[in-house]
Amino acid sequence: MTTTRHTAPDGGTESGQATFAHISRGYYPAIVALFVATLLISNVAASKGVAFFASSDVMLGPFQILPINTDGAFFLFPLAYILGDVLSEVYGLKATRRAIYLGFGSLLLTSVCFWIAIELPAASFYENQAALESVVGVVPRLVLAGLAGYTVGQLLNSVVLVKIKERTKEKHLWARLIGSTIVGEFFDTLIFCSIAAGVIGISTWADFVNYVIVGFIWKTLAEIIVLPITYRVISYIKKREPSYQEAQAL
Repeated sequence: MTTTRHTAPDGGTESGQATFAHISRGYYPAIVALFVATLLISNVAASKGVAFFASSDVMLGPFQILPINTDGAFFLFPLAYILGDVLSEVYGLKATRRAIYLGFGSLLLTSVCFWIAIELPAASFYENQAALESVVGVVPRLVLAGLAGYTVGQLLNSVVLVKIKERTKEKHLWARLIGSTIVGEFFDTLIFCSIAAGVIGISTWADFVNYVIVGFIWKTLAEIIVLPITYRVISYIKKREPSYQEAQAL
């Protein structure tokens, strides 16, 4: 017996059952969500300047070795690149580019929302206006630095990884991960630091060079250190992602 389903005026059906769209059953949405969340948190935490060994003053020629100057998100940015590597390795350039654009839009939306929240008239009992402005205040240069560095760095990271994979296939994963990180992190760090340095208080050439070098070396080393974890995550997802298994079988 054939059941006839009539379309309702609002686009639904008159079959007597509620209609819902199906969500993806793969890991892609969850990875993208974590990827975007990491970026949002990082761009707030990065507004704080951080100095390790602040009482030391060690120079190597024209370069300042100590103190180590960085920002409050130094421990988070590597995670964004690890997630970007997972996306690129498993889902390819097109899917990763979509995640990067989602991150870009989320960062922009966050900045606009913070600006609106700060500009709204404060209630007489609210005593934290100055603190709110200092923590999430929209600084155009920081927004520009974050968006520019993130977009260029992540796109280059993805492009390099995918290009290497097209040559090496499933072999030499370590080369793809490290090679893409070196390129992506370098341009991300250079662009972000060039725009944001003055905002967080870096005013000398020595401090700026230190800021760039430390940021680049730290982020690159962080990915190398967690390479075994990245390997396991990628392997886990590849084995359980149906579309990846189907693509390999072709």
